[in-house]
Amino acid sequence: MTATGTGTGTADAAPRVAPTGVQTPTRTAAGRPRHLYEIDVLRILTFACVLGVHTTSHTMASDDIGLAGLLSLLHFTRLVFFTLTAFVLVYSYTIRPKPMSVFWPKRFLLVGVPYLAWSFVYVASAWLLDSGQRGDVPALVTTYAEGIVTGTAKYHLYFLLVTMQVYLLLPAIMWVVRRTRRHHVTLLVVAFVVQLGIFACYKYFPSTDAWMHGYQKQFFFSYVFFIISGAIAADHADGFLGFIRKYRRAIMWSFAGGALLTVVVFAIHLLAGNSPYAAGTPLQPIEVVWSTIVFVAFLAIGAAWADKRVPGSRLAKAVDYASDRSFGIFLSHPLVIWLLLYGDSWLEGLVPKPWLTLVTYVLVVVLAVAITEVFRWTPLSVPLTGRPSLSSRKARAARAAKRQAAVA
Repeated sequence: MTATGTGTGTADAAPRVAPTGVQTPTRTAAGRPRHLYEIDVLRILTFACVLGVHTTSHTMASDDIGLAGLLSLLHFTRLVFFTLTAFVLVYSYTIRPKPMSVFWPKRFLLVGVPYLAWSFVYVASAWLLDSGQRGDVPALVTTYAEGIVTGTAKYHLYFLLVTMQVYLLLPAIMWVVRRTRRHHVTLLVVAFVVQLGIFACYKYFPSTDAWMHGYQKQFFFSYVFFIISGAIAADHADGFLGFIRKYRRAIMWSFAGGALLTVVVFAIHLLAGNSPYAAGTPLQPIEVVWSTIVFVAFLAIGAAWADKRVPGSRLAKAVDYASDRSFGIFLSHPLVIWLLLYGDSWLEGLVPKPWLTLVTYVLVVVLAVAITEVFRWTPLSVPLTGRPSLSSRKARAARAAKRQAAVA
């Protein structure tokens, strides 16, 4: 994540700027905002686990308790994703505020357009393969419209639907952060308790959310604590990132303890008669605790990397590359899973379970990276990867270099 500019628009929105010559977690010694490489690592780890969730859920046997337990540990992804979204959004806006008339179009271009494009890709693909609907254009249009409104064109696209809700709510989020600045701890505690209550209702009292007709995950209020905690962490970015560096060892021990606790809860649900999948369902109270720990732990790992990063090294370039392509990989990976496992899959016939999960994951990563790389060099890069085309960027850079050479 890169944040540029130092203006803030309002006094109470302004981050604390360290004196020139003093480097902080968010600013260079020259006082300029620094690229938060720790966020790059957090993003990569989260998206890698998203691929793990979807690959595992499509390849595991229904009675495989081991993989179901792994799935319960990986279900933090959506919650960490929304915490990350709120953090990046508020931090970037604080560093470089813009009128919503400028902010919204740019954000929706890079998320809304891919949402529309990939919704069509997945709906049209299913329509073409369905002999009962193929050729029925009204059915295609209706299914596409429903998919856009509900975020159900493919199982992962609700992430983007909720993200766009958060974008729309940014003025309200910023207002809450500023108005409660002296009471952020209280706000976090209240939001945490509310989140536990929401997930408890979803898990143990399903009649309370029957009015949502199964669309619980598509609404922003299902993630209220994670949105608020990400926003507050961004408002205290220097202190928060400093805390993570100072207590890294304790954080990693908490990570191990949180994983153990999540597995114990999974086992208790199994003993209570839940199916392996139901025992590890993502919208349950333990995931509030576990996902919060994972967010902090992944950021601590990212901070360790950022502090030791050698600019220009192969590893630094690899991390930069993975961060840049991660969103495109996220968008396309269900298509790869579908193609690999469609019908009488050759892969399922060749690789036995549970090894099928590992092999499929590796293939999904390789093929999704390849697809994203191809898209990044085409005019369709924005709708298919959420990033500007590399060919156009390269062309612009070449023209700029040519102009500079001509002036010289």
